[in-house]
Amino acid sequence: MGLPRVLLILALAVAPFATAPAPAIATEQVAAVTAQDRSIGRQDAPVTVIEYASFACPACADWHQLVYPVFKQRFVDTGRVRLVFRNLPTPPEQMSLPAHALARCAAPDRFFDVASALMRGQAGVLRGGAVQTWYAPAIAASGRTRAQIDACVTAPATRASINRDIESATAAGAEYTPSFFVNGRLVRDRSLGGLEVAIQAAEAR
Repeated sequence: MGLPRVLLILALAVAPFATAPAPAIATEQVAAVTAQDRSIGRQDAPVTVIEYASFACPACADWHQLVYPVFKQRFVDTGRVRLVFRNLPTPPEQMSLPAHALARCAAPDRFFDVASALMRGQAGVLRGGAVQTWYAPAIAASGRTRAQIDACVTAPATRASINRDIESATAAGAEYTPSFFVNGRLVRDRSLGGLEVAIQAAEAR
């Protein structure tokens, strides 16, 4: 079964479980980071930044293309921050859910390479481009074979991991994408400067 058909099946299977987050509640309910999360940076970094994002969200694509490279250089590569990516699919689900599954199925140490590839190609798909063209660079960066990706995207564990992220977003009150939590506190200013202020405050506490 070819990859686009497999991913479409996954989208149809997962879509009923993907619901919008509930109204914001206390950020103390941000789920703790576990081995199941996809992250980059030192595991013992003093500050943890959790991002809830969607591969169908233009604001997320903008952040990953314009802010993330500098954010990574300034905070992640220097050991100050561990960045955790959590899935929060947004409409159109037939686009976002398969992309989240593909990224989830990448080798863990290649996740952010795949995420970057999907964010870079997002605009083309939203303008009507072929999803196969969108998937190709992501699959190439995944560290997996096409057969491994095909088998993984429809696995119950993949659906469960995406749903777990959606549930944690709801509990944390993540009402939009991308949403950022710095050491458990929601930061509404997602600019580099806004995140830097929040990181410095977290380091000082």
